Amino acid sequence: MKYSYLGKSGLKVSQLCLGTMNFGPETEEKEAFRIMDAALDAGINFFDTANVYGGQERRGWTEEIIGRWFKQGGGRREKVVLATKVYGDMFDEHDGPNSGSGLSAYKIRRHLEGSLKRLQTDHVELYQMHHVDRNVSWDELWGAFEIAVAQGKAGYIGSSNFAGWHIAAAQAQAKARHFLGLVSEQHLYNLLERTPELEVLPASQELGLGVIPWSPLAGGLLGRNALAKTGVRSARSAKLEQHRSQLEQFSALCKELGEHEDQVALAWVLANPAVTAPIIGPRTMQQFEDSLRVTEIVLDEETQKKLGEIFPGPGRPAPEAYAW
Repeated sequence: MKYSYLGKSGLKVSQLCLGTMNFGPETEEKEAFRIMDAALDAGINFFDTANVYGGQERRGWTEEIIGRWFKQGGGRREKVVLATKVYGDMFDEHDGPNSGSGLSAYKIRRHLEGSLKRLQTDHVELYQMHHVDRNVSWDELWGAFEIAVAQGKAGYIGSSNFAGWHIAAAQAQAKARHFLGLVSEQHLYNLLERTPELEVLPASQELGLGVIPWSPLAGGLLGRNALAKTGVRSARSAKLEQHRSQLEQFSALCKELGEHEDQVALAWVLANPAVTAPIIGPRTMQQFEDSLRVTEIVLDEETQKKLGEIFPGPGRPAPEAYAW
């Protein structure tokens, strides 16, 4: 496994991040334990979760599974760079009128405590805002996160689903407070969704954030045998038909390369210099093992060009992508 610094921090993380969203609803606990153990054995030290993972009826379930895995000992917790998130509604009756989604200082404090309890740890290495909250000032946000860092409950702060200008505003306010600010941005980025190349990726590079792409396989559309999986879900089937021509060309190119679609799609994301580690979200051990080869795949210039022709992006960052 290869490692990179997470943004401008001195923290080294594996170039693949283990996403745990399926643990609980899709992947039973014993299998989740096996996958996490296998991840450590493969050198993956970067694990991502969120307080809301576990499904609408059982939010927090995934963090609980990870906590029980840590409880087994054997250096599991010490070996993991652990990331979780705050923003979503945890349906806590004690929150009263302060329930719902958001990033108030009240919510950050209470929900960090809840995550730590479920995870059976006293800190997380990376605490991420799961979404931007336009109703909260940066004075309130940075004040709350500064306390979490000072107390040792969070090592670094990251964002997710932020626009480029949100990142710029966050970093400017952090600098004014003599605070490190954001070290990462977790963002939707894949061959079918390249709009982050306009502003989010350039802003992250300029301002010292490592980009952590989520859904690098576009919800499985860029995975192996995707074209054969019709009629599984109506929404997915509609999306597949919308992009069928592109996906057929992509599949043919992968066959020429002698690689599976999911591996090429992940390798393409990882090749972007703004990217620190794409998130892999395996449901099974087989899916996890299939992902491990990605860091060894090198896509040459000709292959990159062909992929760009099949899945055209904005071409250049803003404003050159749409103006002179």
